[in-house]
Amino acid sequence: MDWQGQKLSEQLMQIMLVAFAVAAFLAGYFLSSFQLMLIIYAAGVVLTSLITVPNWPFFNRHPLKWLDPAEAERHPKPVVANSKKKAVKSH
Repeated sequence: MDWQGQKLSEQLMQIMLVAFAVAAFLAGYFLSSFQLMLIIYAAGVVLTSLITVPNWPFFNRHPLKWLDPAEAERHPKPVVANSKKKAVKSH
C-alpha cells in the first residue's frame, strides 16, 4: 500500500465507522433495541475492516519509485554533524 493509499484507507475507516455508529444508534433508538444497535455496529466494523485492512489494488495507485541500488551507491549517505555548542556563562 502506498502513502496515498494509506491516507485513503484511514479516511475511509473513519468515515465508515462514524456512519455505522450513527446508523446503529438511530436504529437502536427508534426500534428500542440495544441488541440491534450492537449487531449493526458490529457488522459495520467487520465491513469496514474488510474494506480498509487488505491491500486492495485501489490503494496502490501511486507507487513509490525506488532508487536503483547502483545509483544509490554513487551518492554517499549524509553524515550527521556534531553540533555541540559551548555554553555561554552569564554572570
